Amino acid sequence: MLRVDLNILQQWIAPGTRVLDLGCGDGTLLRSLMDNRQIEGYGLEIDPERITACIEKGVNVIETDINQGLDHFPDDSFDTVVMTNSLQALKRPDRTLGEMLRIGRECVVTFPNFGNLRTRAYLMFRGRMPVTKQLVYQWYDTPNIHFCTVSDFEHLCRQMQIHILHRQVVSERKPEMQIKRLWPNLFGETAIYHLSKA
Repeated sequence: MLRVDLNILQQWIAPGTRVLDLGCGDGTLLRSLMDNRQIEGYGLEIDPERITACIEKGVNVIETDINQGLDHFPDDSFDTVVMTNSLQALKRPDRTLGEMLRIGRECVVTFPNFGNLRTRAYLMFRGRMPVTKQLVYQWYDTPNIHFCTVSDFEHLCRQMQIHILHRQVVSERKPEMQIKRLWPNLFGETAIYHLSKA
């Protein structure tokens, strides 16, 4: 069963298109898109065990470190480039975002919202970096190096002249589930963006 954010983003992928998944993990999303949207999919992954899992699922995967750049892909070579829960772990997320929209007509990005109320409260009342369902690592072993909020990301999109086609935030607890649309930066746990060049 797919995570909630992955189910949502599948609706934004047109059937029969070419999709590149950056940091594709074990290939679960690509396999689902191949089965349900009949896409032609390719994944980039650096972890050998996850690459093996992709191959076992019949997913095309290339061993690549996204931080080294994507210049081996020509302009507009994909319809959609997807990156789920990896933005905050990149050395230069702004450059990768630009590259995603160079090689794809559109892109879909998901990331944990560090501006979430529970994250803020954890830091305020405990005085320690939050460990939550979305942020499972301790401060000393986390792959997350760029802590980003919904507001931060939208500011970056404006600076880079990136058009936001769709935005959804996911919250899995009450009362956040009911009021997340009013204040997405405060109540969204995971942010999901569908983007295109302006």
